[in-house]
Amino acid sequence: MRGVLLRLVGSLPALVAVVIVTFILTRVLPGDTATYFAGPTASAESIAQIKRELGLDRPLLEQFGNYVQALARGDLGMSLTTGQPVLKDIVARLPASAELTLAGLLIAMGIAIPLGIVAAVKQGSWADHACRIIVTAGVSLPVFFTGLLLVYVFYFLLGWSPAPVGRLDAFASAPPTYTGFYLIDAAIAGDWETWRSAFAQLILPAATLGLFALAPIARITRASMLAVLGAEFIRTARASGLSSNTIILTYALRNALLPVVTTLGMVFSFLLGANVLVEKVFAWPGIGSYAVEALIASDGAPVQGFVLTMAILYVVLNLTIDLVNRLLDPRARQA
Repeated sequence: MRGVLLRLVGSLPALVAVVIVTFILTRVLPGDTATYFAGPTASAESIAQIKRELGLDRPLLEQFGNYVQALARGDLGMSLTTGQPVLKDIVARLPASAELTLAGLLIAMGIAIPLGIVAAVKQGSWADHACRIIVTAGVSLPVFFTGLLLVYVFYFLLGWSPAPVGRLDAFASAPPTYTGFYLIDAAIAGDWETWRSAFAQLILPAATLGLFALAPIARITRASMLAVLGAEFIRTARASGLSSNTIILTYALRNALLPVVTTLGMVFSFLLGANVLVEKVFAWPGIGSYAVEALIASDGAPVQGFVLTMAILYVVLNLTIDLVNRLLDPRARQA
């Protein structure tokens, strides 16, 4: 526990740096918030008045001081594009991004880990070659291209998938909010028609993220299993007459899980970033599309809130990975 607390304290300077850098970038990037919201025909006096109302005419250090004071109160500012507090918008949209990211990660794990195990156990087989091909394709294809390709094939050509219009089709209504995850909320409410609609809308964007995440998980699983299968204790287990399934699933896989778990955490972080493109392709109402819309409108507060939220999620994720590694490896508990 002491190590986890030290990691938590050590992450505070990184969060401070994120706050400073994000604040500066939203001020120096091209685009003027006041000009955008005043409109192309606005006069200089109107633009200056909007700047005064938003506090953008004040010195940069004063603006930063006001921003930090607001953060200390849990205030991320107001979104000019939605007219709502940024914190409220993020809380409302974060479950959509989390549901999509977790679904993509589960798809990737369900394919990549068994594929990596088979590829390691049967080197040179068709499974090994398939693993290499999938890894190469997953690394090479941009995530937005994969999403557009899946939409073109399964929606436009085959008609198997619903239109990519968000979390639900036009004829379904959102279930009562319990967790913000539509699949869970619809199941709790017993609304299976909405559940089927949410599931159908989730398949293609989750598959897009899953294909993106599949490559590193399969590669590290294969490499880790190969390293463990060549260890002396595995040879001893084989000499003792244990079955292949027992050796692979009980001894080898358990010892190969540590780097796989660490990779899963890294992949989850990558997926949170890749969500920005996937959400735009599939009109998914998550925080990624929220940040892109705010960036286009030169609305700084939502962008700052998005980056800070991602940074906090990364810190929490790294701490979770440390705790899982300590549970899997007794040696890590002594660190």
